[in-house]
Amino acid sequence: MSKDTPLPKDWREGRRLRTWELYQQGWKQKDIAAALGVTEGAVSQWITKGKSLGAEALRHRPSPGAPPKLRPEQLAHLPLLLAKGAEAFGFRGAVWTVVLQRKS
Repeated sequence: MSKDTPLPKDWREGRRLRTWELYQQGWKQKDIAAALGVTEGAVSQWITKGKSLGAEALRHRPSPGAPPKLRPEQLAHLPLLLAKGAEAFGFRGAVWTVVLQRKS
């Protein structure tokens, strides 16, 4: 890695980037796999990704998370609902809490 290249975020990212470096140096996939302790299939996938999208594609990307359950207009309406207070929705007092009811 050059001085301008940011350090890997974690060891997995470092392994993917090292795979790409070794491939660029002319190493065979099976030798890279043996040196890094991964499968040849993983090496193949990383090299394919590096070839098609560049080395940056091998960097860690945070998970996008679950899709939102509320539409944007519902989200915009929330402050109005919250401003009414908890009592307007059947809660005792001004505190939003879960009311557990026993089954009879």
